[in-house]
Amino acid sequence: MMGRPALLAAIASFMAFQAQGQTQAQAGGQKWSKDPTSQCEFVSPVSLTAGPTYWVGECPANKATGFGMLRRRDGNQAGPAFYGEMRAGIPTIGVIDNEGYRVGHFKNGDIGDAELEFQVRMDAFEAAVKAAREVSSRYAKQGNQASARLYEGVAKQLDEQIE
Repeated sequence: MMGRPALLAAIASFMAFQAQGQTQAQAGGQKWSKDPTSQCEFVSPVSLTAGPTYWVGECPANKATGFGMLRRRDGNQAGPAFYGEMRAGIPTIGVIDNEGYRVGHFKNGDIGDAELEFQVRMDAFEAAVKAAREVSSRYAKQGNQASARLYEGVAKQLDEQIE
């Protein structure tokens, strides 16, 4: 017979396993990618296009997690970016900035769809603002003030879309 702490730990482990399975199912069999520098793993939304993609954010268990940014890069050239929330390497909600905004939840391999509800749009921009501020904070802690200011400006631009 299991004691109460052991039972609670078993239930928590089962729930975490179930959540990870659901998150991976939401990825729809998409291809996993790795940040070329940190080796952090994630599924990149199709709208970011193929190529080297970097994650700026937390990476517990080697999976992009929490609020942050996926940024495509070709050498020194910055490409489109996803600002939003990741769970166990899978985007959940946010905004892709690629000469215009693609907004919403992650489904069918990408962010957003043609018919977007007002509340989903607001939630996606709020997640993107949190993500851009997280990126700015990370750069500030690294002493990279230019990038910190850049992403604080991105957060302000994204925040203006909410109003």
